Amino acid sequence: MSIALNSLGIAKAPKDTRVVVAMSGGVDSSVTAALLHEEGYDVVGVTLQLYDYGKAVDRKGACCAGQDIYDAKRVAEEKGFPHYVLDYEDNFKDSVMTDFVDSYMNGQTPIPCVRCNQTVKFRDLFKVAQDLGADCMATGHYIKRVINDETGQAELHRAIDNGKDQSYFLFATTQDQLEFLRFPLGSWTKDKTREHAERLGLLVCNKPDSQDICFVPNGDYASVVKKIKPEAEKTGNIVDMNGRIMGEHEGIIHYTVGQRKGLKIGGGHNDDNSPFYVVRVDPTSNEVIVGPKEALARDIIHINDCNWLATDIPDEGLDITIKLRSVSPASSAKLFINGENAEIHLSAPQFGIAPGQAAVCYNNDRVLGGGWIVRTENSQIALAA
Repeated sequence: MSIALNSLGIAKAPKDTRVVVAMSGGVDSSVTAALLHEEGYDVVGVTLQLYDYGKAVDRKGACCAGQDIYDAKRVAEEKGFPHYVLDYEDNFKDSVMTDFVDSYMNGQTPIPCVRCNQTVKFRDLFKVAQDLGADCMATGHYIKRVINDETGQAELHRAIDNGKDQSYFLFATTQDQLEFLRFPLGSWTKDKTREHAERLGLLVCNKPDSQDICFVPNGDYASVVKKIKPEAEKTGNIVDMNGRIMGEHEGIIHYTVGQRKGLKIGGGHNDDNSPFYVVRVDPTSNEVIVGPKEALARDIIHINDCNWLATDIPDEGLDITIKLRSVSPASSAKLFINGENAEIHLSAPQFGIAPGQAAVCYNNDRVLGGGWIVRTENSQIALAA
């Protein structure tokens, strides 16, 4: 006699289904773990000790990660399921923080949350979950996992709540990982999650959402970069697009493509005194190149280190929508894949596309995959950055 699939899509009774839940100490992952435990699943909570913020910025008493670990542990204790804290500081430093610092030193604008999901959380924790005998691993991310009726494979889709959708940060999830992962909150709004947190009596029900990079909780990323690489604040010239020196910068780590404020070069250009923008950051010459807003226009994007969840992208290209920042709306484009790299042609130019950011491709709500921006062009004036 066949066994019906449970709510996680596994042919076992919930009590016989072990689920490892990645618990950050926040509302979302706490609700995920408590709900699955309430449904009768064999829940095991795991929290990763990833960094010592005080050590990172050389400031005593600055660590906030300890409170998050404590909150996750308390939730597990109150609900009665096991919880483990794993020291992954070395993994996190090697896979995320070093990449973060190197990207800024190379004149790029990194997204450490994607690297963390790509490496420590979904690669390293994936193995831990399997070692613990889990049937699947669940997280509190707002994204949907949908089974394709024709292929039987799992797909990634945007969350119902557009304001909380985290698909941009999860484009690097591999197909093997996706088959093992579950995202119970993908069809919920954040308000519904908080309602269940209150119903379940979770101590974190009113805990605010984290707005910063976890190891840069006050937003001062430069302090972290300087601590790891003191040479990061080497001064240099701010120059216009003709090479004319406009002023001095305080280290290229303080500047990103599209930036307008904080240049401290005074005035602007043209008769209307229009402001200057950072057009390019050159780590080789240690220069910050500025120009008018129109110089930022780009309609061709080159990406590498790609991850594709779709295998049916034709050689002649595919019409898609694309997100180039986590908070920007998706825009229309055409995708051309070339081995591990890809080229994206935007239907209309965009401004301030920064190397080091992610380009994430969609077909309606489905995440096709994406990659890391390494170079951009303007097809009309052959400018490159």
